[in-house]
Amino acid sequence: MPRSTVPPVSRPCPSPNSQPPDPGVDAEQAAISSVRPFVLVLSRDDFLKETAGAHPSLPSADADADEWDDFDDESPATDPLLSPSSWVPLLDPTSASPSGDEPDSPSDALFVAGVRAMLSAASAGDDAAFATAAAQIEAAATGGHPGAQSALAFLSGAGMTRPASRSRAFLLHKFAADAGDLQSKMALAYSYFRQEMYEEAVTLYAELAEAALTSSLISKEPPVIEPVRLHSGTEENKEALRKSRGEDGEDFQITEYQAQRGNTVAMHKLGLLYYYGLRGVRRDYGKAYNWFSKAVEKGDTRAMELLGEIYARGAGVERNYTEAYKWLTLAAKQQQYSAYNGLGYLYVKGYGVEKKNLTKAKEFFEIAAEHKEHGGYYNLGVLYLKGIGVKRDVMTACNFFLRAVNAGQPKAIYQVAKLFQKGVGLKRNLHMAAVMYKSVAERGPWSSLSRWALESYLKGDIGKALLLYSRMADLGYEVAQSNAAWILDRYGEESICMGESGFCTDMERHLRAHALWWQASEQGNEHAALLIGDAYYYGRGVGRDFERAAEAYMHAQSQSNAQAMFNLGYMHEHGHGLPLDLHLAKRYYDQAVEVDPAAKLPVMLALTSLWIRKNYAGSFLVHFIDSLPEVYPVVEEWVEDVLMDEGNATILTLFACLVTVLYLRERQRRQVAAANPQQPDVAPN
Repeated sequence: MPRSTVPPVSRPCPSPNSQPPDPGVDAEQAAISSVRPFVLVLSRDDFLKETAGAHPSLPSADADADEWDDFDDESPATDPLLSPSSWVPLLDPTSASPSGDEPDSPSDALFVAGVRAMLSAASAGDDAAFATAAAQIEAAATGGHPGAQSALAFLSGAGMTRPASRSRAFLLHKFAADAGDLQSKMALAYSYFRQEMYEEAVTLYAELAEAALTSSLISKEPPVIEPVRLHSGTEENKEALRKSRGEDGEDFQITEYQAQRGNTVAMHKLGLLYYYGLRGVRRDYGKAYNWFSKAVEKGDTRAMELLGEIYARGAGVERNYTEAYKWLTLAAKQQQYSAYNGLGYLYVKGYGVEKKNLTKAKEFFEIAAEHKEHGGYYNLGVLYLKGIGVKRDVMTACNFFLRAVNAGQPKAIYQVAKLFQKGVGLKRNLHMAAVMYKSVAERGPWSSLSRWALESYLKGDIGKALLLYSRMADLGYEVAQSNAAWILDRYGEESICMGESGFCTDMERHLRAHALWWQASEQGNEHAALLIGDAYYYGRGVGRDFERAAEAYMHAQSQSNAQAMFNLGYMHEHGHGLPLDLHLAKRYYDQAVEVDPAAKLPVMLALTSLWIRKNYAGSFLVHFIDSLPEVYPVVEEWVEDVLMDEGNATILTLFACLVTVLYLRERQRRQVAAANPQQPDVAPN
């Protein structure tokens, strides 16, 4: 019987006039990338045949290098984490106060007190204190505080301390977004996206994506906040959690010990962990600089390039373009080809060099691109898009950007999203633009809540982890949606789920988990789709509905999920929500074992059942097989309580022998009939 698992692996994007480019993601890039690369599969029909004239959104031809990039490193955006609406200062005791030295307004004080009390109540599992905290937040929202309105929208949408109301949640998010709250803009954009209102979604996601890229917490690499999935299937993802314990983790401590003993590779690895804030390690530019410097003293050429980047960015040190040029040049001479990309940027801007030199910059970008460095692809795309030092060529720019997108380069994803939005080089496609802007916007600093959620979970504070993951789920993060749903299912017996009045009832918990799984499945989570199918098939928290179960399994099957294929075969075999069709059932069973060889045993048993059903229809054996799900509706329970019992094992062994004998006898009869087609089955007297 049925049982219960964005962005997937990237694929090349064809250019109208060239062969499909190679994504070219190197091992180090793959190691520090915390999300799967973006999927972008384009056909020739997606490209505009000609780009006649200048599009209004493009800069003038032969633009100056000052128009080099949309994201000015000289003037970083105000840190959104320190806005009055952010929860981070309430989670991190080392963070600065949102209001600085200025006294809090009454609504600010209510908001801060309310959110702090809400987090504390979630940790303690105190439903009464949680309700009191929600009342404080509501009072602040009534006073017009955007952060409080955003938090109240979250509570209203989830049905915490009040009846669930999506319309009220939307209205509150709208008020907060209009007042500048970025979290509510994320929630609104996701709401528009789900409703296929792509014009509105693109407008918001484009603004958020730009804020993410200009934020001081975003580097040129993929996101520094790793979205760790708590579960693998229905089980806890112990390996991922083991690697996410930061400085307390065994892997980190071994690496640190090796680095202290003079191991160059370990020094470089520690520098990366601190520089990008990976594996649960808090980002610390000072420590990164220290370990990279030690690695350079030992002759590590990779660390030379990173020292150059640190000086160019002023990350933990005073910005010094002369030093940046020195280290990048040394790294380039040691065949660290990504360093050529940094050198090209310095020549474009005239930083740390005698003067701007666009010809030399282009040469350096081309060297980087020839060695499949995604930064080189991106920067060449900027050159050709804006006509800086070269003749403007939108199609060539588009092709370079697409190569960088396939390597997961955030700025390139943003630029291609803009091309889709404006219809420049690519046919206007707001759905694609929204998807791509969303992937960049989710790299913004507001994603840091996932780090606090993970830390809470690792410390055993499941209530706070659930609250924070639920908050991020409201903003549209698929990993947070599946993590929150899994916690609700896994820890359902504990008092952590806050409902309309007090703790969640079983029905409230089931419905909330179901809604979260459904949202995750919409974003490509195959396991979520599988669980949705199970919920409808068995009637867990929702009315039993075989047809909707089949739809969910079809969604998971489309993502090559072997369990979903098996389930669809079973439903065709029994006519549950799908037409009774033994041939289609066999096809799905065969597909399941092709996708996952581990399904060989259950598929073999299922095919045996199909054979019995076909050749002994209406017999005792068929009735016996059909009665098993009614007696033992869950496979694990059936295995544990029946198969593992010694007496039942003997009976089942005898039953298997009987089936084998019947099968062999039927095969022998067919072989004889095939060898003597003219002879009757019964010999004459």
